[in-house]
Amino acid sequence: MVIVFVVLVLAVMVTANWYVWRRLFRDTTSGPGWVRRAGAALIAGGWLMAFGALLAERTGAPFWLQRVLAWPGFLWLALSIYLLLGLLAGEAVRPLLRRRLERRRPAEAPVRQAEPEPVPAGGAPVTPEREGSSLLVAAPSRRLFVSRVIGGAAAAAAVGTVGIGTYGVLNGPSVKRVTVPLAKLPRAAHGYRIAVVSDIHLGPVLGRGFAQRVVDTINSTQPDLVAVVGDLVDGSVKDLGPAAAPLRQLKAPAYFVTGNHEYFSGAEQWVEEVRRLGLLPLENARTELPWFDLAGVNDIAGESEGQGPDFAKALGDRDRARACVLLAHQPVQIHDAVKHGVDLQLSGHTHGGQLWPGNLVAAGANPTLAGLERYGDTQLYVSRGAGAWGPPTRVGAESDITVIELASRQA
Repeated sequence: MVIVFVVLVLAVMVTANWYVWRRLFRDTTSGPGWVRRAGAALIAGGWLMAFGALLAERTGAPFWLQRVLAWPGFLWLALSIYLLLGLLAGEAVRPLLRRRLERRRPAEAPVRQAEPEPVPAGGAPVTPEREGSSLLVAAPSRRLFVSRVIGGAAAAAAVGTVGIGTYGVLNGPSVKRVTVPLAKLPRAAHGYRIAVVSDIHLGPVLGRGFAQRVVDTINSTQPDLVAVVGDLVDGSVKDLGPAAAPLRQLKAPAYFVTGNHEYFSGAEQWVEEVRRLGLLPLENARTELPWFDLAGVNDIAGESEGQGPDFAKALGDRDRARACVLLAHQPVQIHDAVKHGVDLQLSGHTHGGQLWPGNLVAAGANPTLAGLERYGDTQLYVSRGAGAWGPPTRVGAESDITVIELASRQA
């Protein structure tokens, strides 16, 4: 079954890339030549870099190699998506443009040969010079013209989309503010602010400078508490420890739970590293703050290492008369949160889809894609995340740090 799936995926990818090559390079040139060969090399090389970047990250290849492959490989991954979408959209325009040209332009003049000059007595025939002769050269076909217009427009749109989306990520996350009323929250805690940050994804692309922007943004909101809800890193402590160092500068008490990517990167080592940086990991644990309980559970990916979420351990013996805020990386953990009487779950993981139309896929795989929703007596807030995984690009899913302001109904 797995082999069938892999073959199907490969067939789809090969077909899609052949289509992109055909529309961008074959249909826009009048014959075989270096442009078509360069196009084939560009597409094949881009995908080799993309697969190489993914493989290098997962296998723990030397960090310098990860950095060499990551930028071109991941950017090509994003660019190829929007090239394909742009060219597919162009199929709807193609016949309309051709018909419009047929109505507005006269039929192309056929190529005709100039009549030979008379031969002077005792001399050779006189032939017209190439420039200024009466030879008529046929104009490029309408089909070629339309292909060039659509191909150029699709390429420009793809480059612009990826460029703007990448600038948005590198510029740092925006601040989003959401008020969440909790029935059990005492009046003294009204207005308590929790800065929620998820999916920073420090790695070969987003490094120490990006971490510093995230920390500075969090500190600027002056929260009472910081919740780092998973997927902090994509790599080992050895490679990324210096990149995560700015977390030491967080001014408010900070708590951390693992995401699925921590289990690709050495979760135990990262738990100890964030502890060294001053954050308190909540590994299926709870701390009783003055006005509410703050709990955290490990990510589902930890089950493969015997370190999965344990809601009973984190929440089983608590006083349910107190309000409870739970940190859990994946929104799908909301169902266990409801069973254990949690008032508010804070999550990430989805990236809001990150690259449109990826939001359609992410929405199907998660109960909530982004924002605040209610499940019985439990509310779930899902952040779109501060960074990006794979391509350092977001389209239709702006990165954010959310300041949750708790509101007491007793106030």
